[in-house]
Amino acid sequence: MFTLSFSAEQQRDLAERLATFLSHYRYLTDSYIIEFFSEDLWHTLPSSWRPVLQDLSYPQVADLLLDAAHGDRRYPSVWPLSLLAFRATAHSLAFPRGCRQERGSSAGSVKPEEFMENQSQSSLLGHIFRKHVKPKKQHEIRKLGTLVKQLCDQTDCNRVVDVGSGQGHLSRFLSFGLGLSVTAIEADHTLVTMASKFDGQLLWALEKEKQKKNCRAQLLLSPSSPRHVAGWVNPKASWEAFVRQLSAADRVSTGPPTPPGPCKKRLKGWKHQGHLVQTLPCRSSTGSQSHELTSQPQPSKSEEPVSSGGTCYSVPPPGHQGVMGLEEDSKQGLPDFILTGLHACGDLSATLLRHFVNCPYVHGITSVACCYMKISTKENPTPPGVVEPPAPATPGQESLPSEFGYPMSSWVRGLPGHQLSYKAREGACHAVEDYIQRLREESELLRTHCYRAMLETFIRDVRPDLRRAGIQTIKKAHLLAFAEYARLGLARVGLPPGLPLDLERVEAMLQQQGRVVVYFSLALLLAPVVETLVLLDRIIYLQQNGVAAQLVPLFNPNFSPRNFVLVALKTHG
Repeated sequence: MFTLSFSAEQQRDLAERLATFLSHYRYLTDSYIIEFFSEDLWHTLPSSWRPVLQDLSYPQVADLLLDAAHGDRRYPSVWPLSLLAFRATAHSLAFPRGCRQERGSSAGSVKPEEFMENQSQSSLLGHIFRKHVKPKKQHEIRKLGTLVKQLCDQTDCNRVVDVGSGQGHLSRFLSFGLGLSVTAIEADHTLVTMASKFDGQLLWALEKEKQKKNCRAQLLLSPSSPRHVAGWVNPKASWEAFVRQLSAADRVSTGPPTPPGPCKKRLKGWKHQGHLVQTLPCRSSTGSQSHELTSQPQPSKSEEPVSSGGTCYSVPPPGHQGVMGLEEDSKQGLPDFILTGLHACGDLSATLLRHFVNCPYVHGITSVACCYMKISTKENPTPPGVVEPPAPATPGQESLPSEFGYPMSSWVRGLPGHQLSYKAREGACHAVEDYIQRLREESELLRTHCYRAMLETFIRDVRPDLRRAGIQTIKKAHLLAFAEYARLGLARVGLPPGLPLDLERVEAMLQQQGRVVVYFSLALLLAPVVETLVLLDRIIYLQQNGVAAQLVPLFNPNFSPRNFVLVALKTHG
């Protein structure tokens, strides 16, 4: 894990260099590719760059600009030193994204080795954890779940809180696969209901397999499923309010569920206590640890393995409490737990880090962030798409003074040029590896940006006030002629679909598709740099609060673009 070599001074120095570099190229990070023609973005580039970039083939763009690891760089012309320095600096400042190769994996493979035999099923994840789970998520829950288990073992803490748990795929693997006591909290009530349903299906599948094998051993009574909490985690609420939210006891489902499957009979030999809890959000005021990843996790002494298809699954013993069960122990207070969030969106990942720092019951955290554009900043406190749901005030849920998702650390906050626009943060979410693959394949998908930029010019011809209108994705746009694409797009913004198009102008812009791709690639080159500054700010924030953190590129970036996991443990004693 490469961050171990960074001292606090080196972290601050890197943050300063990142802020300086990004502020110098703000015209790239803040630009919208759909304005390529309407804002003449090509001529915003240095005049010495344009001649050497405009005739590059798509594979050359991938090899010479975007791929930091490409060794055989053959330049078709002499590049200016400023362009070479730009590329080299962008690559050197960004955190390395490559994950450690697992046994048997081949370098540069687009898909992890676990999907080579079957592209939709991980060979390293038990079949009961693959149901309803897409390959990307299978890869993520297996690797993150194993890392969370290591943190639990290291801290002697068996309880985990999974925030933003969605349909509960990670929670089920942590609970049934790794024997941990899990509370899962999710704001979307529909997803919470689905998660509880899938828990029941997993238990039904386990019982069915035991019956097939004529096992005499009875399945444990009242096995502990993940405890699901339906609630919105308010980023402005205190950690005490968060803990009370997890501790809510108003069960909305208490009876044994009807098991899924072809036979609508209740299972025999076990009873399942429902674990669906509903809470109301509070109103705001305004040395490295190695991580071997195996397909058969070893249960602890307190767990009883349930065998299914050659893989062991851990079912907690009777009386095993969910994390929050958080029934308070009069002698020891609240139980300790580990926080985890797999692709916690926007401010949620920052909120979890603050709770980790301030809450005495949280011993460790694994944080995988996403949707950086939804992070609040001083300049943009309510980014587009972020809505705080109205809720009645809940007694005892205090609110804190406004704290933004970026920057979190006082050091980065004090750096000149540290500001990151909505567009810069949105760009940091793009998949660099996927675009490199498209360039090398010279994919027809590459024409989509050019089409949208062309359409923008025709929209503004008629409606100059209609800038960057939301058109949404047009299916298979790359396979359409531009005239058909324009007809569909114009209708979506309320303009006549038959609007006359200057065919000579259309053809002239189509000839510039290569320039559009090059410009987008220059901006994309800065995406990992922006992400590095956001994540480094969080590392420095933890360091300023007395906690050392590590940043692990855990997932295969070709498969899971947001592949960094921020890992931190509190030291006691």
